[in-house]
Amino acid sequence: MEPLTKILSASMELFRQYGFKTITMDDIARRAGISKKTLYQHFANKNEVVNESVSWFQEHVSDSCISIMNEADNAIEGMVRVMGMFDNVLRNMNPLALLELERYYPDGYQKFRANMMAKDIEAIKNNVLWGMKEGLYRDTLDAEFIARYRMEVSMLVLHPNLMINSRNDLKFVMHEVSEHFLYGIMTPKGEKLYQKYKEQYLKQVSNI
Repeated sequence: MEPLTKILSASMELFRQYGFKTITMDDIARRAGISKKTLYQHFANKNEVVNESVSWFQEHVSDSCISIMNEADNAIEGMVRVMGMFDNVLRNMNPLALLELERYYPDGYQKFRANMMAKDIEAIKNNVLWGMKEGLYRDTLDAEFIARYRMEVSMLVLHPNLMINSRNDLKFVMHEVSEHFLYGIMTPKGEKLYQKYKEQYLKQVSNI
């Protein structure tokens, strides 16, 4: 693995698990298995590491979502498989991470928001249009609004909120919100397919 990829991967592992505020350049170099000299050859400071690692990780996740959607047989399968992917992405994620990104690294947060608007919303919009055409989603939906609504709700969940507590972790809450969203837009035909793919692709998510 190239040193730059090691740095970006190690950084996001640390930021996701511990948040952005307390992680140091020493921590990043140690996790990446490189010297601080090598780290500073690629990045002048932690702010640059944060900005680049967040963009790198988000690009990877967005491309994976789009690939999953494109490979699916129908809109419901695509959405359920993406839910399964996010179950893994959110495992052991610090619920304060996004808040710390917004508060302490506003440039990185704004870049995160801009990338989300450019790719993620469009992917959801296309899925909604596809599902409407297939008769799996209600045909009265405003696809653009629904896509933006879905992403805004996801952003709210990723901030500290009353739903996340000692009983309900981030993964469980996001899973429940995703399922609630789907039931709000699916037709009876879509609901039958959802039950099929839920058993196929989603592991049991428990809040116990």
